[in-house]
Amino acid sequence: MKLTINRSIFLNELSTVQRAISSKTTIPILTGVKLALSNDGLSLTGSNADISIETVLSNTNTKAEMLIERTGAVVLPSRFFGEIIRKLPESVFTLEVLPSNEAIITSGAARFTINGLSADNYPHLPIVDENNQLKISVRVLNKMIAETGFAVSMQESRPILTGVHFVLKHANLLAVATDSHRLSQRNIPMESGAEGFDIVVPGKSLLELSRSFKDEEEEVEISIMENQVLFKTKTMYFYSRLLEGKYPDTDRLIPNNFGTEIQFSVPKLLAAIERASLLSHEGRNNIVKLSIDSNKAIISGNSPEIGNVKEELTYLSLNGEPLEISFNPDYMKDALKAFGGIDVVVKFISPVRPFTLEPVDNSISFIQLITPVRTT
Repeated sequence: MKLTINRSIFLNELSTVQRAISSKTTIPILTGVKLALSNDGLSLTGSNADISIETVLSNTNTKAEMLIERTGAVVLPSRFFGEIIRKLPESVFTLEVLPSNEAIITSGAARFTINGLSADNYPHLPIVDENNQLKISVRVLNKMIAETGFAVSMQESRPILTGVHFVLKHANLLAVATDSHRLSQRNIPMESGAEGFDIVVPGKSLLELSRSFKDEEEEVEISIMENQVLFKTKTMYFYSRLLEGKYPDTDRLIPNNFGTEIQFSVPKLLAAIERASLLSHEGRNNIVKLSIDSNKAIISGNSPEIGNVKEELTYLSLNGEPLEISFNPDYMKDALKAFGGIDVVVKFISPVRPFTLEPVDNSISFIQLITPVRTT
């Protein structure tokens, strides 16, 4: 194969597929990036045990300045190849692959030769049934990932909780994640058409997916088969394995009756919790306390080694019984950041029962749940 191409455009695609390439793989060929050149353009593929990413550069992309002289395919060592391309002197470079799979890279006066592998030995990408597709905007999917992905478990002892549970049912897409200490659930109405599904996608896969999108205005097609999901845009195919097993019934965890409700502006509450957590982080117990009575709310943090902090909170409305509750401030900060700059209502049952956060705007179906910390 032989082609000449714009270096920065090529690097853009290479950096995307490199998200799926790990140096720790036990399959040597997967430490490489697969390049396949046809008369239609160039595809790049990276893969590991969990995700595979393929991007496509069309020969109609004028910014790529692509000149195709000879088609073919090769697998090149990802790290070395990437470093070489980044340090080439000119804005374009030429890549020529010999029958021996040696690759010659030239740009200006620079010339590199690196050893490649036969693309025939590269694992085939999963075959996904593209008939059952859900179409969703990249912006909406990115938002759902940001609103739930932070709540997945980091512990491999319960693998199913390391993923986000997606359920499409009755033209509603539900995403929920929990690590058993907190929960985040988002529900978005969809246009009917796609068949329902119930899948759990690894949180790490979704993080890389979100980072791989280049245009929030475009649509992504989601296709599912037995143990794989494909997220497809015009120029990218992102495959992820699915987690096996049954996700817990999280609906039963969300309470319906509360004794105390208080409304806050998210930015003001978040800033106050960040101040309170400055000292709590220094202590052995990372805890802040919220005290509510009939006409005021006070947040406090204490570190015997450093000192303490106490602040009266500004709230929008308050109803219900007096309450004193302790919680992990990091969980609260993560939850509030997912809401953005809106107003939320925090609902409590008792000092030892989980409490919820929801938007004041009832048209947004988004709920988070946090388990308090027992201090006695």
